[in-house]
Amino acid sequence: MRTLIAYFSLEGSTAYIAEELARRLGADTLRLRPLEAYHTGGFKKYFWGGKSAVMGEAPELESYDIDPAGYDLVVLGTPVWAGRCTPPLRTFLSQHSLAGKRVAAFACASGSFPMRAFDQLAELAGTPLVCTELFRDPRTGKDPAVNEKLDRFVREVS
Repeated sequence: MRTLIAYFSLEGSTAYIAEELARRLGADTLRLRPLEAYHTGGFKKYFWGGKSAVMGEAPELESYDIDPAGYDLVVLGTPVWAGRCTPPLRTFLSQHSLAGKRVAAFACASGSFPMRAFDQLAELAGTPLVCTELFRDPRTGKDPAVNEKLDRFVREVS
């Protein structure tokens, strides 16, 4: 089964999980990068990122040469901003139909209401998610079950 992990990562937590899943699944990865970078520190990070997510923005992305049409399973990865998926995922999903594909998702969060992001991803993808997993600050050690969650996710999507 050909698997693609399409994700956006601002500060590295989502990239960490995406790379771990790719290694365990033998998957290809597509890191989504907006043409205009988001702020990575302080108040501006939360204000502008949250505003972008709440307003449903869909930023232009750097070009990439991967077509999700050639994959059986597409795994979406996102940080949670203001209880929503990030705008680069919104752009990706507006550009590609995932109808008829198996789609799963993971999210990295430290705030509240992260599960709404999965509902939003399913709606934007136009298909139910076969599996979801939430990671709380996975690189900091605050989520001691990271490896168990990764293993469970791999079992559920395989």
